Amino acid sequence: MMHLPDLPEIEAAAQVVYRQFQATPQYRWARLSDRLGTDCWVKHENHTPVGAFKIRGGLTYFDQLAQTGALPREVISATRGNHGQSIGWAARAHGVACTIVVPHGNSVEKNAAMRALGVTLIEHGDDFQAAREHAQQLAAERGAHMVPSFHPALISGVSTYWWEFFKAVPQLDVVYVPIGLGSGVCAAIAAKLGLGHRARIVGVVSTGATTYADSLAAGHVVEAQVTTRLADGMAVRVADADALAVLQQHLDHLVQVSDADVAQAMRDLFTDTHNVAEGAGAASFAAAMQERAHLKGQVVGTTLCGGNVDASVFAEVIS
Repeated sequence: MMHLPDLPEIEAAAQVVYRQFQATPQYRWARLSDRLGTDCWVKHENHTPVGAFKIRGGLTYFDQLAQTGALPREVISATRGNHGQSIGWAARAHGVACTIVVPHGNSVEKNAAMRALGVTLIEHGDDFQAAREHAQQLAAERGAHMVPSFHPALISGVSTYWWEFFKAVPQLDVVYVPIGLGSGVCAAIAAKLGLGHRARIVGVVSTGATTYADSLAAGHVVEAQVTTRLADGMAVRVADADALAVLQQHLDHLVQVSDADVAQAMRDLFTDTHNVAEGAGAASFAAAMQERAHLKGQVVGTTLCGGNVDASVFAEVIS
């Protein structure tokens, strides 16, 4: 089974992350707690310099390359946006050229944010998987370093946000973690195990991107078509086998949320906290709301893991 970062590795990763920005806040929001019917904490990963948690992984991935003297002249990766910003940020910090492949019709503002970081952007294919396959092909042709979207060095960085959250709120009973390709949920598991925290970890997938739900049910990777329009950060067609193995062992259970659920959670989060959540960033709270009948008296942790939604999309959701 894939090696998950242990506590010393997570603590070392935090030192790498904190060279760029400090720990993000977590708050118990009174109105959200009223809405959920129990204590509700939000971890604000929308407050990183790229508006999402992914930057932590990019920083540790590049630090590992630098430590081993393996910094390439060019990196290539694929994204729906937040991973691309993370890799773009870290590549720029290390003076490495960066090309990112996104599918056609990707978020306009995420694309603009990546270009602002010096990324060369290529649009290819209809979904993340198609963009990913094209990125792999380009990397092979150019002799560039292909940065995966799921890798132990990425997970060690992402684990730092869950490590912060579990340390700050030791009384958490359960946390809801959105699943895209799996770095966020595996990081939550690593931090829980590293700290010996008791919180149950509940995975969240979109009803329009069920590869992990189908794969967990089947016991092996099952591809599933992606139809979600709103939760682009969770729009993965093919589960990662290593991530699946971790989830099979450590996930309490899985919740599926629809685009309508996600839109409602985006409205709730804005109304109650005046923070902007992108689709995947609202999925955690959407899942908690779906299970609120079973959560009475428990301390619930949710993650606003990203706030990078196009203004036009957000305006439509809010209205």
